[in-house]
Amino acid sequence: MSYGYDPELADIVPSLPEGRLDDPVAARASLSELLGPFNSNVDVSALDITDQRVPGSSGAPDVGIRIYSSKQKASVSPGLLYIHGGGFVVGDIDTEHAGAANIAEELSMVLVSVDYRLAPENPYPAGLEDCYASLVWMHEHASELGIDRERIGVSGQSAGGGLSAALALMARDRGGPGLCFQYLGMPELDDRLQTASMREFTDTPMWTQPNAALSWRYYLGDEYKPGGENVPIHAAPARASVEDLKGLPPAYISAMEFDPLRDEGVLYALTLLAAGVPVELHAFPGTFHGSMLVRHAAVSRRQNAEMMEALRRGLRHIDQGDI
Repeated sequence: MSYGYDPELADIVPSLPEGRLDDPVAARASLSELLGPFNSNVDVSALDITDQRVPGSSGAPDVGIRIYSSKQKASVSPGLLYIHGGGFVVGDIDTEHAGAANIAEELSMVLVSVDYRLAPENPYPAGLEDCYASLVWMHEHASELGIDRERIGVSGQSAGGGLSAALALMARDRGGPGLCFQYLGMPELDDRLQTASMREFTDTPMWTQPNAALSWRYYLGDEYKPGGENVPIHAAPARASVEDLKGLPPAYISAMEFDPLRDEGVLYALTLLAAGVPVELHAFPGTFHGSMLVRHAAVSRRQNAEMMEALRRGLRHIDQGDI
């Protein structure tokens, strides 16, 4: 099938991987190789960076995190829990290093990147519980981190966007730490794989319907079947009803035109709106899943600028002081 990609993106499409997940170990190595050039020689001179481990939830193993703290931040700044993408199967805090550092420096704030457990070795709810444990730790240690507890948000792209949406639900349902904002970039939300974009975009770069099917099979493990009736909303937030979504923090959702995940992000935004949650939704024309990696393209630069502005606004949502 032919696609109307943005001209600045079209030339690079043939060289991009499909991102196959048949062999998770090989897929992880492939992603590290793909993103290696973006993460090498990142200028972090404006940041204090610390790796450490924090207690897991309910006796689970400790969780690895990486803390990025801007040297230019105010004594008390917003905080952002940053959840990497990768179909619940690949990725880690190293593959997301450049992106995390860029946000922390650009917004002069504290960012905590989570090295959550991956499927299929650790199916749902392991990865989500790691994210929740990191949020709890971040909230409990806000004073020493220089974070305003009332201005903690969550952010992720792809599976990281899906986990961010699920974390917002879990934090509310457990009476846990409050979130002031959720940034959901091209989020992976729906295990049923029945949207028009998911059925149509079977050969797009970086993400396809077959990959999505494997991703959900790995993530849901033996306890749940993708598309089954018993999949909980904390696993697949697209299953949430309007009533389920009431009381969640404001959201920004991005969608790429030729991305199998496009429609589930759009539909989730509409359901949030129906639930009375403030939402900003932007679908970027001519793009595909992960096309922001083509950094020189004007549409990618617009996406990055809008992401920064959305985070800036969202993390100041209940505090009008300067970041």
